[in-house]
Amino acid sequence: MIKLVYILRARADVDIAEFRRYWLEDHAPKVRGVAEAIGAVRYVQSHTLDTPLNQALVEGRSMTEGFEGITEVWFDDLDTLTARAASAEGAEAMSMLQRDESTFIDLARSTIFLTEEHEIFDLT
Repeated sequence: MIKLVYILRARADVDIAEFRRYWLEDHAPKVRGVAEAIGAVRYVQSHTLDTPLNQALVEGRSMTEGFEGITEVWFDDLDTLTARAASAEGAEAMSMLQRDESTFIDLARSTIFLTEEHEIFDLT
């Protein structure tokens, strides 16, 4: 299983509450709508909590400023992701998503990368 991780910062001209609302209520259905075309099998948004504890965690570790959230998208394997993204339908879906993301995400201050999970424990 391959996971795309997208760490997000809001555009400066987008209110944080509106950013969160748009991401969840408008952008998420678009991702769901093209899931098959891009080969996605799971999609999760993690919205950063508005709590002073986040700032304390950052300061305690001398880290950079926080992010508004994380998107995680799972794919069966790298070959499937590559093939779907290269197809006409997949390429158009990826292009549509990127255009939409540019309306609320500060792309220059965000980052995206592919990962492979190594589960260490699950106590649930």
